[in-house]
Amino acid sequence: MAEIPEHLLKRAQAARENAETNQPTSDQAPSETIEADSAVAVIEEEIPETDERAEEILNQILEGLGETVLTSHIAPGRGLWIRVSSDNWRQTAEFLKDELDCKFFDWLSVIDWMPSPYGRELETEQDIEPEQDTNEPEQMEWGYTGGDTRFQLICRLYSISNAAGIMIKADLDDQSPRVLSLIPVYPGANWHEREAREMFGVTFDEHPDLRNIYLPGDFEGHPLRKDYPLLSRRMKPWPGIVDVEAMPGEEK
Repeated sequence: MAEIPEHLLKRAQAARENAETNQPTSDQAPSETIEADSAVAVIEEEIPETDERAEEILNQILEGLGETVLTSHIAPGRGLWIRVSSDNWRQTAEFLKDELDCKFFDWLSVIDWMPSPYGRELETEQDIEPEQDTNEPEQMEWGYTGGDTRFQLICRLYSISNAAGIMIKADLDDQSPRVLSLIPVYPGANWHEREAREMFGVTFDEHPDLRNIYLPGDFEGHPLRKDYPLLSRRMKPWPGIVDVEAMPGEEK
């Protein structure tokens, strides 16, 4: 399961606090608090305090892989994350498939944690933020399990028999990101790795056919890297709050 964005968790917490603040008084009708009570119930159900099943699976992983697992994280009710080195990428996948019955390969992709040197470019109302002090360079921030490098490879495997999904992350070299292909373990990783190479520039050793999927074969660069300039946004205004026509009946 993918990581829940921080802003959604903050909204959930705000909804909880608002509901607790507006607890009904003795002269309020029950119907007035149904919505608030429901919001609290949903939040509590989605974010349990512990996840015994995930903890049990993590113990099995740590027992089998030992120091290969650099860090781990359990988000109760949402999933289990582990981080390994790029040298142990395929070995980890083999262990999870053979020992924990993770036979279902879900997806694979890359995360570029480097802050964009171009800032935000969408120019839509919801993306306008207060001006910030730009004297100091923005630092990289990693998600669950942390990280040491700009690029991280991530994939999700699932065990149907154990009803458990596991996210694996691996730090990749910033200058020459490369790792062994998972195709010998999960043939379904084929086009996922081709896409990751095309969009992020990650080399998958022993992949049989790293052709482009979306772009011409002679295309230069990797468009999903944070430092890749999206020139179209500079040549033509990005549709958003610019020149938005009024709705019928509204004043212009």
